[in-house]
Amino acid sequence: MNAPSSLAAAVRQPLAERKILVGLIGAGIQRSLTPLMHEEEARQQGLRLHYQLIDLDRTGATAGDLPGLVRAARTMGFAGLNITYPCKQAVIPLLDELSDDARAMGAVNTVVCRDGRLVGHNTDWSGWGEAFRRALPQADLSRVVLLGAGGAGAAVAHAAVRLGTQRLMVVDREPERARALADSLNALYEGSHVEARDDVAAALEGATGLIHATPTGMDKLPGLPLAAELLHPGLWVAEIVYFPIETALLKAARARGCATVDGGGMAVFQAVGAFRLFTGLEPDAARMEIHFRRLLREREAAPHHV
Repeated sequence: MNAPSSLAAAVRQPLAERKILVGLIGAGIQRSLTPLMHEEEARQQGLRLHYQLIDLDRTGATAGDLPGLVRAARTMGFAGLNITYPCKQAVIPLLDELSDDARAMGAVNTVVCRDGRLVGHNTDWSGWGEAFRRALPQADLSRVVLLGAGGAGAAVAHAAVRLGTQRLMVVDREPERARALADSLNALYEGSHVEARDDVAAALEGATGLIHATPTGMDKLPGLPLAAELLHPGLWVAEIVYFPIETALLKAARARGCATVDGGGMAVFQAVGAFRLFTGLEPDAARMEIHFRRLLREREAAPHHV
């Protein structure tokens, strides 16, 4: 009979005896609230969890240093890793196995270390989908524009199609990337209608929704990703950026009467999925969101440089 997996054996340990080490690999991640969300939810469940930031910018490292970092995490007994920009695609060749979702999306944001093997998952798509479903359950998904076809944009695109978007138009500053995403979605989902468009203004004509999945609007990249005049009351607008939680796009959209979804929900629910994978425990999503929103208020009230 096969020996039980390390995760299964750990789950059977009394919670007070369990210690878990996880981390996040990415660039410019010092302000991430993910460590605090994971550590607090673990504490609430009687689990000792330490979440380590592995910031490429802090050490002058690049995605090219990823093999050594992943090897070190495996050696040091990490239970798992979250992966963010610019490593979501670069990490794939370093893994032993991919979940169906990660394979379909060509991006990994969560790695589980189990029995010495590294398994890649993607909780970005499910995180965005769950947050959007809760925020705008009656949203009109007949004609949706997605701005941004990178790693996060691809995950959101999968979620939008799975939620029932009838027609999805993808716009990206790299047209070939938008076309590649559209082709992959149409091949994967029978009956889907996804197309790449070069002009966001033309794509928004008659659209019912806009999903913004580029870095524009972040604290370090302020501004609008498109002309505010393109927004109208018949359009809902969903954001993935959550630093700041109230982006220039959301402010402009609300001023024009659009229903909106901020980027905080995606941050919470991707963490919910990752916590479940790391620990084998069922997280309390409502408790994690309350904690996240409180952290956001505290962070935005603090000096900007913190």
